[in-house]
Amino acid sequence: MKFHTDQFRYDGSKKLKISKTPTKIDDLYDDKDEYHEVLASQAAEIDDWQNRMFAHNHFGLLIVFQALDAAGKDGTIQKVFTGTNPAGIQVTSFKRPTEQELDHDWLWRSWRDLPERGTIRIFNRSYYEEVLVTKVHPEILTDSQRLPEAATKDLGKLFEQRYEAIRDMEKFLCINGFPTIKFFLHVSKDEQANRLIARIEGPQKNWKFEVGDVKERNFWNDYQQAYETAINETATEHAPWYIIPADDKKTMRLLVGRIIADEISKLPIKEPKPDVARFEELQKMIPLIRAQ
Repeated sequence: MKFHTDQFRYDGSKKLKISKTPTKIDDLYDDKDEYHEVLASQAAEIDDWQNRMFAHNHFGLLIVFQALDAAGKDGTIQKVFTGTNPAGIQVTSFKRPTEQELDHDWLWRSWRDLPERGTIRIFNRSYYEEVLVTKVHPEILTDSQRLPEAATKDLGKLFEQRYEAIRDMEKFLCINGFPTIKFFLHVSKDEQANRLIARIEGPQKNWKFEVGDVKERNFWNDYQQAYETAINETATEHAPWYIIPADDKKTMRLLVGRIIADEISKLPIKEPKPDVARFEELQKMIPLIRAQ
């Protein structure tokens, strides 16, 4: 099954208007069996490309997931990468900065966890929180981040500098063999409410619920505007954004899996060249192994 994903891609050639971007599209599967079949096929394809990337050892891939609460980041990461060799993939979840992280610049903790060549690194939230949460709650900048006073006098300028720093970072990474794919899982306010309520009503899901999630719903429109601005400011050809309808989790996961497989396949990954001399030398090991 082939999905057309260009409509979800933003690379700076067009502007995102988030209010006109769907949170729900027609299902990309006929039934649950087909969903699982396609998802498994995509997972195998991603694993195959990651193995080739590991053998080539020239590229690493950074995948960023951003979303509002309850959009489905964790489940999407789990389902899409089921079957991917654990040696070739790592997930970093970015939460509230620690004391050590606050003692560094705002990009420090991201640089620390970038992928190695041959591997995929997934950021569950990311450095984009510094132009999203801090834009909705600017008091974080003035009260918590220990910035020089001069840096916070003009917050408009500060955010422009941060967008520029992100663009420069992602361009630098791409030039050096580490392209970035960015996903915004776009959930509607009504669907988010349904999922938050499900976390309260289901005892087995209570651990997922945080009171702060409810408080942040009061800033829904502010977050929508912050995301729209951040995406428009940082969408580039070498680090595109994909705005994924997230009201149906199954369709969301199939879109994410297809996009990741397609993006990896665009990399000029080469198969290792056979070394005839080494092959012949290794054949001598076979009788030694059998004799042991």
